[in-house]
Amino acid sequence: MRAGQPAPFLGRGPCPAYLLLVVRYRVLISGRVQGVFFRDTCRRLAEQHGVAGWVRNLPDGRVEAVFEGPPDNVRCLVDWAHTGPRLAAVNDVAIQPEPPEGLSAFRIR
Repeated sequence: MRAGQPAPFLGRGPCPAYLLLVVRYRVLISGRVQGVFFRDTCRRLAEQHGVAGWVRNLPDGRVEAVFEGPPDNVRCLVDWAHTGPRLAAVNDVAIQPEPPEGLSAFRIR
């Protein structure tokens, strides 16, 4: 390595610069959120906003989602989760920040 050059990133996971540009939140949504097109609408909105991650139904009736991407875009998805699609009735949204993993797509699990 030549003097004045930054050391290469040798750690596991996304490089430090990526971590400055991307946030990740795990979101648990409760209420009438299954059987109302929550997951499909979530996927479409995530793709429109350039947000990666996933969404799934939980056995207890909640929906769990992970949103990873640029902070403003992820905020749009988190804000949307408080209302969901037209037929949903959201009672509570729990939000947990997590370290980004470098996801590149959004999937329904």
